[in-house]
Amino acid sequence: MLLPNTIKHLRFLLLHFSIRLVNVTRSQTLSTPRFILRTLLNLAKKSKKMKRLQLSSPQSGETPKLKKLKTNGLPGEASQMDGDGWTKVEKRKHKKAKKAEIKVDMTQPRFMYNNAEIIKRNHAIGIDEIRELVLHVISDAPPPNWLRVDNAHQIQKVVTLLIPGLTPELLSLPPLPTSATVNPNIPLSIPLLPRTPNAETPPQVPFIAATFSHACPTRAPGDQNRMHSVLSAFFHGPVSGEEKKRRIMQRLLSENIRDRDPSQYLLTLEQMIENEYPIPSYLADVFEQPEGWVETPRHTHHDQLFSSAAKGKNTHHQKIYAIDCEMCLTEDGKELARVCIIDFHSDKVVYDQLVKPYKPITDYLTRWSGITAEALAPVTTTLAEVQAHVLRLLSPPPANPFSTTSPSPPPPTPILIGHSLESDLKALKICHPYCIDTALMYHHPRGRPMKPGLAWLTKKWCGREIQMGGEGGHNPEEDARACLDLLRKKLEGGPGFGEFKTDLESIFERMARSNRRAGGGVGSIKSAVVDHGNPSVMHGNKANTAVGCSGDDEVLTALLEVIPSHSFAFGRFMGLADTLGWTTPKPVHDALPSAPPPPATPDTLTPVLEKLNLHLKTLHSSLPSRTALVIFTGHSDPRTMATLNARKTVFENAIRSGKTGEEIGPDGRWTASDARELESAVELAKRGLLFLGIKP
Repeated sequence: MLLPNTIKHLRFLLLHFSIRLVNVTRSQTLSTPRFILRTLLNLAKKSKKMKRLQLSSPQSGETPKLKKLKTNGLPGEASQMDGDGWTKVEKRKHKKAKKAEIKVDMTQPRFMYNNAEIIKRNHAIGIDEIRELVLHVISDAPPPNWLRVDNAHQIQKVVTLLIPGLTPELLSLPPLPTSATVNPNIPLSIPLLPRTPNAETPPQVPFIAATFSHACPTRAPGDQNRMHSVLSAFFHGPVSGEEKKRRIMQRLLSENIRDRDPSQYLLTLEQMIENEYPIPSYLADVFEQPEGWVETPRHTHHDQLFSSAAKGKNTHHQKIYAIDCEMCLTEDGKELARVCIIDFHSDKVVYDQLVKPYKPITDYLTRWSGITAEALAPVTTTLAEVQAHVLRLLSPPPANPFSTTSPSPPPPTPILIGHSLESDLKALKICHPYCIDTALMYHHPRGRPMKPGLAWLTKKWCGREIQMGGEGGHNPEEDARACLDLLRKKLEGGPGFGEFKTDLESIFERMARSNRRAGGGVGSIKSAVVDHGNPSVMHGNKANTAVGCSGDDEVLTALLEVIPSHSFAFGRFMGLADTLGWTTPKPVHDALPSAPPPPATPDTLTPVLEKLNLHLKTLHSSLPSRTALVIFTGHSDPRTMATLNARKTVFENAIRSGKTGEEIGPDGRWTASDARELESAVELAKRGLLFLGIKP
């Protein structure tokens, strides 16, 4: 017996077939086999389709028939089972989820080296290029051409670590190619960690191999005879075009307003604090005056005068004194031995006095100070007497109590000028509010925080040489006059005089005026520096947070604290470099270099490497998702370069002082062979490695 639905379906097919017959053209006969076959096939297909539609739409009260489940053992597969064991599989949701996963994976941020672009170069990646990469990822700097950064806007934070001492040997990396046909600047593929712990040469810092796929060769800045500061190259770079235009307009406006007023070069309170000047108590409560310190009295119109100077009003009646001090070494450190003061307007020496230190002298430092035992033997003047005299020069004269006329306002407090003037004020133990510093008024060719030397500035901008006394030492009068000449040159040439064409700025200044690539307007990039010593007065002085540490353990602890609340964080681990003997003290002037320490033994090196590896693992595990981790070594072993440079300096100083070749001796001479050896050592010292990765 046929169901009602089946009868309806057959009627529909007969009606459809009759309509097709009517539409057949006269030239086509029904006896054509091909036509009949094609018509029947089409009807059969439509019949099957109608049957599926009927089965998928059950009548009220009917039970739907379901597909039998084909189990593939796939986890998370959505299904629906009835009581008879029949299951309806929801495959579309599973496919959708897989597509979403693939899409998310394709949008993950990642670093991709551009080997084709690197091959075109004749040099390795520079430290300045690492800085520009960081600025591109975290702010609005243009992308580098040697690296592709996919989806940089999704990177939430950047953590940069400087770890000197990580050499290819310690990381079990292949040596850099020396063949002329192989480019030594191509990133090296890092071997995978061995499956068994008994490998022949396992990496001593396995975190690197487990986290990064490539090690990119880098090159530190410098010339053929020396390597420049890696920290300075990373933290300071040229300003952008827009910022340079803004500075030029500001400079022109300043020149039009201030003309030749010396007060425009007064240090601000922030500059004095940044450069560790002794600050008078009435300016700020940031300097604790120990016993024996004095300060210039506060002027009754101090605030008004300071405001006038800031606005560029001429202060021709304000006295300006150039000052220079020389010191001797005593049991308590360096103490004042001579002070010289010259008036700017009259160019006359107003005070020049030898001083008897309180403590017994252990070294007269004659080669720098010019002070000898014979010169100081008859001197009885003490530091307290010198302070009283200097304060009389710097204080306004007292009012005349017998004057019948109305008292005129006292003259303004004089300005002191000197080179690295904070050292002279500390030697005098005097706090003074108005200071001009030629070391800050003029720029170093390599930019801040480097300070130019007084002898170099005088030769560069005044065209004369000073401090040529050799063993006789410096003359404080000569140095003080050099400061006055540099001030006059600055007044004649304007605020831009003595600055180099390439204006430099801190990486943190650049971040402060940039938008955050991951989202956020100007000022949203918070930065932090964690380093040994006191980074707040050096490369970290422009960061939002600067933390000084005394060891790698403190560096790790501070980084873990600052990373959650900062977009960019920099840290430096120095334990490995210290153990290797790479950290050498600054050479003493005219002193022969000391012998290098013996190489580190495996017994001393292994625990240091294990500790470094633990620090890196701990830090990486705490990083938020999508944090870029940038690790660079900066340079290689600098000891040979430092030893040769010290020998070269001793030889050059001996020649300047008038010594002959016989007096210098064969051991102290500098030869062409030594020069070639120095160039080779410098190139080896400049080599470093870069590791780039993003935590998923």
